Amino acid sequence: MTSGDKIRCDACPVMCYIAPGQTGACDRYANVEGRILRSDPVLLLSRTAERGGRIIPFASAGWKDTLAPVDAIITGIGAGTTYPDFKPAPFIVSSVVAGADMVTVVTEAIFSYCGVKVKIDTDRHLGPEGAIVRAEGQAIGHVTTAEYGSQMLSLGGVHHLTGGEKAEGRTTCASLLALCNGAAVPLEIEGGCSVIVQAGRPPVVDGRAEVRMRVGCGSATIGMFAAGWQGLVDEVVVVDDHITGVVSEHQAGRVIGWPPTGIRIKGHRSTPGRYFRVSEPGLGWGGTRLTDPLDILGPWNPAKGARAGLRLLMVSTTGEDFAYYVLDAALTPQPAPLPEALRATVDLIAENCETSLCTVLFMGGAGGSLRAGVTRNPVRLTRSVQAGETRLTSGGAECYIWPGGGITFMVDVTRLPPRAFGYVPTPALVAPLEFTLPRAAYLALGGHAAAIRALDEVQASGGEYVTSARLWPKEVE
Repeated sequence: MTSGDKIRCDACPVMCYIAPGQTGACDRYANVEGRILRSDPVLLLSRTAERGGRIIPFASAGWKDTLAPVDAIITGIGAGTTYPDFKPAPFIVSSVVAGADMVTVVTEAIFSYCGVKVKIDTDRHLGPEGAIVRAEGQAIGHVTTAEYGSQMLSLGGVHHLTGGEKAEGRTTCASLLALCNGAAVPLEIEGGCSVIVQAGRPPVVDGRAEVRMRVGCGSATIGMFAAGWQGLVDEVVVVDDHITGVVSEHQAGRVIGWPPTGIRIKGHRSTPGRYFRVSEPGLGWGGTRLTDPLDILGPWNPAKGARAGLRLLMVSTTGEDFAYYVLDAALTPQPAPLPEALRATVDLIAENCETSLCTVLFMGGAGGSLRAGVTRNPVRLTRSVQAGETRLTSGGAECYIWPGGGITFMVDVTRLPPRAFGYVPTPALVAPLEFTLPRAAYLALGGHAAAIRALDEVQASGGEYVTSARLWPKEVE
């Protein structure tokens, strides 16, 4: 086959025939002068590299060692794949770390068993638990549990990637890729809201950017700030979709001697001063549907302390919504300007709220064939990772390894350098991996000894496919 012909790429199961000057279906490999070229450069991390990164010669005639800092390490980003791993991983690099002989196996891994877990910091009700999450009209995941001040989504997974129609798989893959590479992705939740998710950025719910993560539930807010309200107001209600708190009844109020006020809350009383289900969940006060907080109040009881002139503060768990009332002669709350002294307490709630953000964790299973690119005895790699002998990183970022069988890991996508993830049109995601362990341990688990090379050898000769390299500053851990 000459350079003027199409050549077959064997970097993934699609095995594209690539015409001269063109890329394969994944855009990751190209036919350049009759050779397969990995179109993205291999990423080298260095603590001494200047921020911003730069392309450097790699495996070229003009290469000089001094062009890369001595602390440079090769990541899986741009390294290429050897799937289905009938041959050693693209780079198996020896190094000396603090006097210890180490080996790092570097590869890009293809994941159809993968997805992202999304944490959205918001009190707003995004949708019922189990609701389908759609992108461009296609189902790509579902709503899972509500956590403390956050709503969780589970997106992707093998059933959405490969178990449905082609459009569902393509859209799921494109959405996961965008999220993992830090792009904003609009999502629709059945029976709920639209939300724009972007890792490390505030969520946008129904067109409104979230600002604050709640300081706590209504009960916790009472606990934190009850003493600060004492003497400034006669009653405080913290409106919350989970637990609405009432200071005069709450344990915190009683401990500091807060007198009863005869207030009545429409809701399910859990313990004194703590109420469930004061409203349906929604986009109003404290994640409820409430636009008027007085809707959760019943008649005031004068026999238990209600009186004309009683002062009432109602506030949400972020301090974004608040109102001040004074009871009239008929014991009906009448709106009144918020006293400056009370405004400071509302501001204190807001000050204690953390910034609302989206968190995206990539989750994949590395317990399949890619282990054969590391060792001839794959289960030994699994055991070594589970035992903590082998350190797994993704693009240089620390991973969380799930206990139990396999090598199922999660990584915060914001900890990886930009554009670290790719895809193949099967469809599946491509993520960088590095396995680092002592050289002796690597050999003991059946590692590919003949494929081990020093970093300078790798820089001089490159890998199986032609590529360049990019330097990127490694964050100091």
